[in-house]
Amino acid sequence: MNYRREIDGLRTVAVIPVVLFHAGFQQFSGGFIGVDIFFVISGYLITSIIISKRDKGHFSLLKFYERRARRILPVLFFVLLCCLPFAWAWMLPEQMASFARSIIAVCLFGSNFLFWHESGGYFAAASEEQLLLHTWSLAVEEQYYMLFPLFVMFMWRFGRRALIGAIAAVALASLLLAQYGSMNFATANFYLPNTRAWELLAGSLCAFLLTGGKQYRSNILSLAGLAIIVFSIFDYDQTTPFPSLYALVPVLGAVLIILFGSTGTVTARLLSTPPMVGIGLISYSLYLWHQPVFAFARIRSFTEPSIVLMSILALASAGLAYLSWRFIETPFRKGSKAQLLPTPARILSAGGVAAVLFIGIGFYGTSSNGLQFRLPQAALTALAEQQHHDPIMDTCLFDKGEASLPHPIRDCLTQHSTGSKTIMIGDLHAAALAGEALRSFDAANVDLYVMAHSACVGFSGFYVSNPEIQAALQPVLHRHRGLHSQERHGDHYHGKPLEPLRRRLGIRQW
Repeated sequence: MNYRREIDGLRTVAVIPVVLFHAGFQQFSGGFIGVDIFFVISGYLITSIIISKRDKGHFSLLKFYERRARRILPVLFFVLLCCLPFAWAWMLPEQMASFARSIIAVCLFGSNFLFWHESGGYFAAASEEQLLLHTWSLAVEEQYYMLFPLFVMFMWRFGRRALIGAIAAVALASLLLAQYGSMNFATANFYLPNTRAWELLAGSLCAFLLTGGKQYRSNILSLAGLAIIVFSIFDYDQTTPFPSLYALVPVLGAVLIILFGSTGTVTARLLSTPPMVGIGLISYSLYLWHQPVFAFARIRSFTEPSIVLMSILALASAGLAYLSWRFIETPFRKGSKAQLLPTPARILSAGGVAAVLFIGIGFYGTSSNGLQFRLPQAALTALAEQQHHDPIMDTCLFDKGEASLPHPIRDCLTQHSTGSKTIMIGDLHAAALAGEALRSFDAANVDLYVMAHSACVGFSGFYVSNPEIQAALQPVLHRHRGLHSQERHGDHYHGKPLEPLRRRLGIRQW
């Protein structure tokens, strides 16, 4: 197949929004759709290669897998290797164990299944600290690479028309399943290959339409494709059901560019400029690097890193991407490293050995509970205390049905006939302190009522003004000083108006 510079430019349109979305640029709220564009491109290129080789009569499944291995594995293993020392130095045991499990999943081409089971969703705050979260899309592509050539080889015996019809039917079924899944099992819908297959198969259908060197040129249609991609990047956000019929917009945009944006069109000239092609060439490496760099920055920070810092890290990721493309990707595909591993057997064997070594590292990380021996005993003791769960925390955490609860809840209130009455309002941190705070206040003959709600930051302007309340609080604050959680919460408040409760409890101090 002939090289198309505009396809590399389309890769740039895909990767930049993804990077900026993960960096926290709110303007690129739909930047995640870049992955869908990558799927269409992959489907188109892989199917074009298969058709070209098949028409010439020398398609080899082993050669096909060799080509994929040279393209994917060297830089992927290099990024994993570079992550290890920083993970050792900076990750808590629980984070390290999660990272170790993800290493195993990546090497087994199944990280999408892992993150489906383990994460609270792709857009959850905790997911931002997953070093290898982005490899879910690589896993989907690798699963496609494993199965699609076999499907083509089987269906080809029935003729090209039957093959195209089968691909279209599977794509339609996958799209309908994605729409259903977006309403019934959103997390699985996001990660699993059966609801993403239609995006890859859309690119495959493009390849069949362009076989034999066919070219369709249309400035209107190709520019329309570019426009609706840009629209989805800036209009979609985390509340958009995805993938679903909404994903048709960026997928259709990529299809229109592939079909009608060939050489000579305005779109092709825009996408074929040196900067667009240059970024497109390093897009795979950039995609691999950006998430670990951003995740480490978030792990090392108690608060969300500033947008200035994330911008610098995005540029640093691009620099790393260029270096790995120049000295890892290119040599293994067609340079000196390719000469060292010249046959399919050698490159696949080398990839298998590297995968086994990383899987071994992953099993060691999980079996040792996240390499706990790295931490001093004081830190391990603090972490063990953090795992202690006081049942009163659940009692005083009004996440569900708080509007109908008959306040006050007895277990969340100390009761004394005299003395001051105080209310403690907060989020999960307040709930975690509820038991010890109630016991301390009770011992000080001070009434305390605890109301907590996850993701509620409480009210600004509260302070301790009464000496006896200060004395009751002091032991709690002293024991918990310096123990901080890295959970990140939203900016919304889930509480209810508290004036009736204040009157019922007789609280005077605010």
